[in-house]
Amino acid sequence: MRIGTQDWSANYATSEEIYDYFKSFSDKYGLEKFIKFRHQVIGARWDEQEALWHVTVQDLATGNTIERTAQILINAGGILNSWRFPPIPGINSFKGPLVHSAAWPKFGLELTGKTVGLIGNGSSGIQILPAIKDRVGKLVTFIREGTWVAPPLGGEYKAYSKEDKENFAADNMFGIFHQGSQQQKSLQQYMNGLMKQKLGNPQLEKVLIPKWAVGCRRLTPGTNYLESLNDPKVQTVYGEITNITPTGVICDDGKGEYPVDVLICATGFDTTFKPRFSVDGARGAKLQDMWKDEPQAYLGIAVDHCPNYMFTLGPNCPIGNGPVLISIEAEVEYMIKILSKFQKENISAFEVRSDAVEDFNQWTATWMKDTIWAEPCRSWYKAGSASGKILALWPGSTLHYLEALREPRWEDWIFTRPSGSNRFQYLGNGHSTAEANGGDLAYYIRNHDDSYIDPSLKRVHCPSLG
Repeated sequence: MRIGTQDWSANYATSEEIYDYFKSFSDKYGLEKFIKFRHQVIGARWDEQEALWHVTVQDLATGNTIERTAQILINAGGILNSWRFPPIPGINSFKGPLVHSAAWPKFGLELTGKTVGLIGNGSSGIQILPAIKDRVGKLVTFIREGTWVAPPLGGEYKAYSKEDKENFAADNMFGIFHQGSQQQKSLQQYMNGLMKQKLGNPQLEKVLIPKWAVGCRRLTPGTNYLESLNDPKVQTVYGEITNITPTGVICDDGKGEYPVDVLICATGFDTTFKPRFSVDGARGAKLQDMWKDEPQAYLGIAVDHCPNYMFTLGPNCPIGNGPVLISIEAEVEYMIKILSKFQKENISAFEVRSDAVEDFNQWTATWMKDTIWAEPCRSWYKAGSASGKILALWPGSTLHYLEALREPRWEDWIFTRPSGSNRFQYLGNGHSTAEANGGDLAYYIRNHDDSYIDPSLKRVHCPSLG
């Protein structure tokens, strides 16, 4: 798959195709010279006197550690980067193959004729079950609670008419995320009927179809998942797992051990937002401690007490509101604006104000109360809890997030310059860059009498938090 080609095999491309695309992109722009492969950051420490980050890195090939310094540190690792086995008593005692869905053996897993246990019915579990059921002797799927399973979305290319495209552009579906909206009611009625039709089993309907709103937990499309639960080889066990033995799984249903030969955990990632490495910020602050109970950030990209440190997909960025890639691009563009100011204006450190972080989180918590995400569903949007703080979502639509990041609010930042420097030092010798570099000296003359002001930036009324 080369850059610019459109010969994808499906709307949801395989991992091999996606890898080939990224490799082609990297080769085209020569990115590998900027990347250290098989190197893992294990710690970062801010030095206030030097205004530098000291980053400790381990070479995974040799085991050696090295230290590098940086004026600015950006953590672009995202959130779904640290998979974990469930904290179930006895899990390490299991004698058969124990596999996590995010660490699938490179050369496959022998399942032919085996009794396989599958823990979890999130996005990974929904994909795994129908993919392996025909190979196993028996499949026991352990489900803690129901979930909304959507039909497959865009499995093949389709040519859309002009009318279709106009309808898509005019159809704002964000209303489904508001409690009690007609869009949510209609969607729930549709999904309820669809799942009943596919399950065709009153007992499974009772445990699989949730009481909470569609979208409270991540809505997952599933190909042949619901139908597979009726397969004679598939046994659905509903409830909490209390213990794992060397040979099987025990649940709270009082039915004893469910023997399995292989145990697959489709149990997700650590979604606490805490970095996988220690981050020691300014004035003795440690980010792991700051985010131990309730992560708080600024617009999903920065946190107080950590100067010159930014991140993508931080707390309360729109991970589940809509297309996430465009949100990452907006975050990076925002960072570039800060970096441009940093370089041009002789700034040594920048840090978001603590009161800006507090105000943003207060606004977010208030706004979230009337959304379906606040309903009592157990979701990684809330770090795996049913009633915790909503962390993995933005208080608004994805388009709303793009507008919020369009222009930095410089008043929310503290900028520090080297001692004795003048804030206007960047004005230099009085010559413009066009004059110095031989550029267009009449660039200000416009061929069209258009306004420099974006017409979409209208004055808006913002309701108070009260």
